[in-house]
Amino acid sequence: MGFREIERLYLGGISVILDAREEINLGSEINIAQDEGAETVGCGPLLQALSTSSMPLRQQVFEYVRSHGHAARADITEALSISPGTATTLTAELIASGHLREIESANRESGRGRPRVALEVVPEAAYVIGIKLAFNRHTAVLADFAGNVIADVSIASSDQRRSVAQVVQETSDLIEALLKTSGKSWHEIKAIGIGLPGLVEHETGTVVWSPLLQSGAEELSQALTAHFSVPLLLDNDANMLTLAELWFGEGRSISDFAVVTVESGVGMGLVLRNQLYRGAHGMGLELGHTKVQLDGALCKCGQRGCLEAYLADYALIREAATALGSAYDPAQGPEDILASLYEQAKSGHQAAETIFRRASRYLSLALSNVVQLFDPELIILSGERMQYDYLYADEVMTAMDAMILNEGRKSCQVKVNAWDGLVWARGATALALSSITASLISHAKAA
Repeated sequence: MGFREIERLYLGGISVILDAREEINLGSEINIAQDEGAETVGCGPLLQALSTSSMPLRQQVFEYVRSHGHAARADITEALSISPGTATTLTAELIASGHLREIESANRESGRGRPRVALEVVPEAAYVIGIKLAFNRHTAVLADFAGNVIADVSIASSDQRRSVAQVVQETSDLIEALLKTSGKSWHEIKAIGIGLPGLVEHETGTVVWSPLLQSGAEELSQALTAHFSVPLLLDNDANMLTLAELWFGEGRSISDFAVVTVESGVGMGLVLRNQLYRGAHGMGLELGHTKVQLDGALCKCGQRGCLEAYLADYALIREAATALGSAYDPAQGPEDILASLYEQAKSGHQAAETIFRRASRYLSLALSNVVQLFDPELIILSGERMQYDYLYADEVMTAMDAMILNEGRKSCQVKVNAWDGLVWARGATALALSSITASLISHAKAA
């Protein structure tokens, strides 16, 4: 199977489920929220995180309704262990403020012919934008208060580092294109979430370092905030993809899972006890910059021996000249070079195949370390390089399993999921929604 066939396979939504003791299964359809044919119901984590109990009760009611799509007052009463009177009072406040509305439930009352009254989020109560900034292509999504995607756009970008001013301008152009496509105006947007590669202090939004930038990373948050008139939140892009799984995808009902991404860099996001884990300063989980070879290959971060220096796009391109020989054209774009390299490998070119085989061994090492350190129930592999079957072959899982202390350990499922930029950007909408919900709901009573 050639590169284009693999590309069509993933764009068509086929998922690959891998287990160290099971065969590859190509029979399952992939969707960021549900299986094919199933209605997407609600958004947000379905399991209660430890921090949830500290939320105001009014917000807990709202979050319960949004995560389940719709809920009757009796369901809320039982789930949150509150009295019927309290549920009635809080939901009345949320209805009066325009954040919830009543609908007829599909479930009829026992012994009666009338359907029960349920509640759902008012989608048009707020709109947010989620953005993924990346080499080669930026992507943006506009979502409503219920988490539904209203519109999306992507624009080509440079594969070179750029100035802070360039990033601000590219972000502005992206948002203007999104608003034009959606028919929305700036005054309807309540928050913007942005994911980008690099080290980001979550609490302050300070970008400590990013491979996208020439210099002045610390100035990016300030420059973006000054340019836009709405609350703006920055985070590492792998965290955004993890939020997409936690809010809309596989992780909604899983307590502990990890997301590993492979493309222009190698990233990781982690959910522990139903909550995104960032580390003490919001800069943890930099799997791509863990060292796998002392004094090894040079990484984009300036250090040597990082995992991504053996696995990311630029690591493969670096060796493409040797593998492709006279067929190598440095004037080609990265995607075309990698496509040629992959086609050569699949046709039996030994040097090209060796490059992918080595990359797969480093991925096995990385995954085994994730399992050893965090013992997740599930690891989701994503990113554009996961279109290469070398990275999810049986040998990868076998090698991962061999490096894990398996005695008495339950197996960790590994799944390959969608890797298009829209998924990442949708995760950024979850960051924005999470940020504005508390402030909007806290004023529900006053409204």
